[in-house]
Amino acid sequence: MSPLKIRQEDNILEVVLDRPKANAIDLATSREMGRAFAQFRDDPDLRVAIITGSGTKFFCPGWDLKAAAGGDAVDGDYGVGGFGGLQELRDLNKPVIAAVNGIACGGGLELALSADMILAANHATFALPEIRSGTVADAASIKLPKRIPYHIAMELLLTGRWFDAAEARSWGLINEVLPAGQLMDRAWELARLIASGPPLVYAAIKEVVRDAENSKFQDTMNRITQRQLKSVDILYGSEDQREGARAFAEKRDPVWKGR
Repeated sequence: MSPLKIRQEDNILEVVLDRPKANAIDLATSREMGRAFAQFRDDPDLRVAIITGSGTKFFCPGWDLKAAAGGDAVDGDYGVGGFGGLQELRDLNKPVIAAVNGIACGGGLELALSADMILAANHATFALPEIRSGTVADAASIKLPKRIPYHIAMELLLTGRWFDAAEARSWGLINEVLPAGQLMDRAWELARLIASGPPLVYAAIKEVVRDAENSKFQDTMNRITQRQLKSVDILYGSEDQREGARAFAEKRDPVWKGR
């Protein structure tokens, strides 16, 4: 039985992590998630993805410790996108929305951090408890101090304490907190809004943001103006960019074709 429930509607892909009781991720699940998100990346008809968990208690608690006890190696083959299929997936130039429907801790929080936007149910809770099991929250140690104030990120990493959705929102870690019954409706509303926009521009935004993360401002600007970033080069020579200018001049909504 597949650990994922996958639904496609028009240009949107929904990936539901479905591994009762807690939606924990073992090696096989991670590899399947990697395949799903790689297919999303490579399918020109898909523009936005949503990642969520089944049920109302768990989004994802991260690594499946029972599988580890049964022989899954923590440094084993996670698949094409690394743990959870997202955080190391190369050239993913499409928006991903995480809809956190419950507990997101350890690798589950890292999975959410791999998305471009995070929505959370008002009962969702978060933690990085790796410190208590004598290991490191590796991806979170890289990402979290860049997303929220350094001292708060270090407190969460060094203590492993739990925090709720309201606190996560207060630090800018998530975009919105919603009643549980409204979470997926809002995720799909946001996905449809994004899917109606210019996909080549989204691709350029994501590549520019990635390039700028570890570069000086002027270095990235030079790569943009010299068309050294693939997605920017495609955008600048695209039919969609001409369509955007025409639509503005003609005072009408543009029709994006992704080419």
